[in-house]
Amino acid sequence: MSQKKKASSFSLRSLPYDARVAPYVFILPFILIFGIFFAYPIVNAFVMSFQELLPGQITFIGWDNYKQLASDTVFRKACTNSITYTFWTLLLLVPCPLIFATLLNQKALPFRNLYRSILFIPALTSVVVAGITFKLMLSEVDTSLFNSLMHLFGQPSIKWMKRADTGMMAMVMVACWRWTGVNIMYYMAGLQNISEEIYESVDIDGGNAWQKFRYITVPLLKPTTIYVLTISIYGSMAMFIESYMLYEGNKSIANNGLTIVGYLYRKGLQQNNLGYGAAVGVFLLLVVFIVNMAQLNLFGMFRKEEGSK
Repeated sequence: MSQKKKASSFSLRSLPYDARVAPYVFILPFILIFGIFFAYPIVNAFVMSFQELLPGQITFIGWDNYKQLASDTVFRKACTNSITYTFWTLLLLVPCPLIFATLLNQKALPFRNLYRSILFIPALTSVVVAGITFKLMLSEVDTSLFNSLMHLFGQPSIKWMKRADTGMMAMVMVACWRWTGVNIMYYMAGLQNISEEIYESVDIDGGNAWQKFRYITVPLLKPTTIYVLTISIYGSMAMFIESYMLYEGNKSIANNGLTIVGYLYRKGLQQNNLGYGAAVGVFLLLVVFIVNMAQLNLFGMFRKEEGSK
């Protein structure tokens, strides 16, 4: 009986409690996950980039991997492809979703919920399925979808994936097809935080739709735009699966479809040169970090708002 009374009297209140320690206990799971799955791999990759890793043998070689990286023409080609791909995706995946979200936010638009669902469906589709589908559409045979469209305009068939320009177009097309709906969702969420009274005041002052979009929607969606821009830069520079599927396993003519991550995969896993692959990964991490920090500083994310203390 005494043991039952002791068990029943036990509660969380009997545990030691310290208001200074409790916040750290609650954030401990995040700290552990961040340290194990993010911080440790980054530190380990940085250390590996100064090593030559062979089966059963690890040799410290200093800056040799980075020196080789600086003179690697294939790596420069991969960087050029990634930068070009990033430029076109940012040009399309930031302003276009903003415009679409503004249109879909209009209450007078019929079937707007249907349009939202249709635009978001590609984000739920496997990138492998999407890559195979676009590869078939862009096949060099005369009966492929894009070559059939060319024939309608009296043009000959094109070997889409064997040319640098059309191959880049294909990768950008897959990116826009997949992520336009996601970015629209981000902008739609931002639009819900803009009060209708602001738009009504513009209507009273005689403002038109363009003025409301330029002077109200765009400025008030600045935090959302910066977020979309940040994740788009990271996603574009880290693109790999789309290229891998379109070019049949990271094998493109003259490396026209090779990206930085694709080159990391080739050197680190396919050629078992883990140290050199780690150097490529560290370079990519630094580039993405510097570019994102620069654009965040450019758009004033690190400056205090006027009137704030």
